[in-house]
Amino acid sequence: MNVTRRGILALSSALIISPLSIGSTALAQEADKRRVITVAVQQIVNSGSLDPLREQSNVGSRLLPMIYSSLIELDAQGDLSQKPGVAESWKRIDDRTIEIKLRKGVRFHNGQELTAEDVAFSFGPERMFADTQARRPDQDDKTIAVDNGKKQMTTAGSTMAAPPPEVTAIARRLWPSLEAVKVVDAHTVHFVNAVADLTLEGRIARLGSEIVSKQAYLASKNWNEWAQAPVSAGPFKVKSFKQDQSLTLAAHDDYFGGKPNVREIRYVVVPEVSSRINGLLSGQYDFITDIPPDQIKTVEANPKFEVVGGPVLNHRIMVFDTSHPILANLKIRQALTHAIDRDVIVQALWDNRTSVPAGLQWEYYGDMYLQDWRAPEFDLELAKRLVKESGYKGEPIPYRVMNNYYTNQVQTAQILVEMWRAAGLNIELQMKENWQQVWDRSSPRGIRDWSNSAPYSDPVSSLVNQHGPNGQQQQNGEWTNAEFNTLSSVLETSVDAAQRRKTFQRMLEISEREDPAYTVLHRTALFYGKRKDIDWKWSPTFTMDFRASNIKFDKP
Repeated sequence: MNVTRRGILALSSALIISPLSIGSTALAQEADKRRVITVAVQQIVNSGSLDPLREQSNVGSRLLPMIYSSLIELDAQGDLSQKPGVAESWKRIDDRTIEIKLRKGVRFHNGQELTAEDVAFSFGPERMFADTQARRPDQDDKTIAVDNGKKQMTTAGSTMAAPPPEVTAIARRLWPSLEAVKVVDAHTVHFVNAVADLTLEGRIARLGSEIVSKQAYLASKNWNEWAQAPVSAGPFKVKSFKQDQSLTLAAHDDYFGGKPNVREIRYVVVPEVSSRINGLLSGQYDFITDIPPDQIKTVEANPKFEVVGGPVLNHRIMVFDTSHPILANLKIRQALTHAIDRDVIVQALWDNRTSVPAGLQWEYYGDMYLQDWRAPEFDLELAKRLVKESGYKGEPIPYRVMNNYYTNQVQTAQILVEMWRAAGLNIELQMKENWQQVWDRSSPRGIRDWSNSAPYSDPVSSLVNQHGPNGQQQQNGEWTNAEFNTLSSVLETSVDAAQRRKTFQRMLEISEREDPAYTVLHRTALFYGKRKDIDWKWSPTFTMDFRASNIKFDKP
């Protein structure tokens, strides 16, 4: 073989470089030794979107906080108090204005630094509100209708279409009177509301108020492309997403809250409870969700696994559609509420691991919590009398139910049908595959299952947000009440504590007793199966938190 001087030098260089290359590879492999965890869920998201403004759901609340970051967060494993997120600090300037100071050096998933411009954009017309206007005191409180799907953004170099109408409608539901987010400097913004609002901090902390990368959003071809792989500043970033199948999140090592000690989270859709449990016990999954209480013993019979969980900030409720001629009669709706023995449901299906709530409210409302309020009492004779007084002739009333989207949903529905039958009501159980079928108006709607959360500690967060004039129930055309709508505005804008408390009580009297829009069943409880060698704490906020501060392993 003829070896030239040049060849000898090249070979020498290769020998010198090679150990460094091996070292770099070894370091990369060392980083990759972080755990990959697999979570079996009954569903990832309902809308096919990873955008929290579109996915306002229980299942979305479970995982979206791992992708996104908010200015203010809740102490999810503690007392649920507000704590700094992307915001380093905040203060009230007046009843309409909050000043936010941002952390410096926060990085988006694409490596760019998060600045005040991104915050203003996240709450601006291109991302949230399109051409809708903030509601003011002198305006009628009407449901917002938006038709902006074909409009284009005006930002130079961007062809991103305006947010879909349903996104804008949800944004205005969450922020009905937000006038502007003004940039003060690179790390300071002012949230300016059109009306006084004591709940602004809570609105900032809730799902739907996350910060997104302005550049990444505008660089997307369209909103749907954005919603499949959004760019925020959370602890994990989207690696792959297949609706109704799987979602894989990769660690965002520049996360301001600390580098994740989990390399990837893999969420897989496993609709059947038995399949989730079998997969956990066989080692296929590290966590599983939505275990019914009667299956807890099955999991814990194996000493390598345990079940954790309990009541969360959500109530299971039934919603009435008053456009149905039978349910337009308030005595029928009142009868439906009094025919339910809620304690029996809690005992029979939940093994007393949850409770019957005091109406649509939570104790963490603090001074706004009404201690003396109760859900409608179980009184079968009263229910029968109301049915008789209504003139009801036995016509079928449709009741739309999904196959255990909520834990024990089908079993609960079957019990309710029998309770209502005992009161003389003919309820027709209709099984539906998805929410689109539940909401479909092509055939008569009657009763449907739902749940309501309290994303911040004030009744506005649930009662107004979901049942008020811009809430989903009224937007769906299921129910409305003029006095209730007027009081919704009072509850949102008053700064008088006594007035707000009195207003809240009157709103509950209307929506739960006098003109029922819904009725509560029980407080939602969530139970997770998990490996015992993983130290992880569940949260009553729905979120499965896999940040480094909340998950540790017995072995490296």
